[in-house]
Amino acid sequence: MANKNSSGANASAGNYNERKWLVPSKRAKGYAEERKLKVHKFGKKQGEELTEYDKGIRSGYLLCQSDHAGMFKFKKALGEGKDIKEAREISRKKGN
Repeated sequence: MANKNSSGANASAGNYNERKWLVPSKRAKGYAEERKLKVHKFGKKQGEELTEYDKGIRSGYLLCQSDHAGMFKFKKALGEGKDIKEAREISRKKGN
């Protein structure tokens, strides 16, 4: 059991503070399909029924805030003369 937890923690520890944002219209399209089918279409839970919590998340309010913050930071970095790779890294950092 310790091996399972330690390997899982190492794999996800680097990505925990990374903002995972999408262009809002792309996220909305996928979530609309999931709400219609009432099952997960992507990720680890693919094929499982949506819980009440997941249905609420797909209403989009909290994720919308993250998407817009990420897009704002990305465009701001591009405006400052950064290349696309640097702008993407900046937009995915939480907190600053």
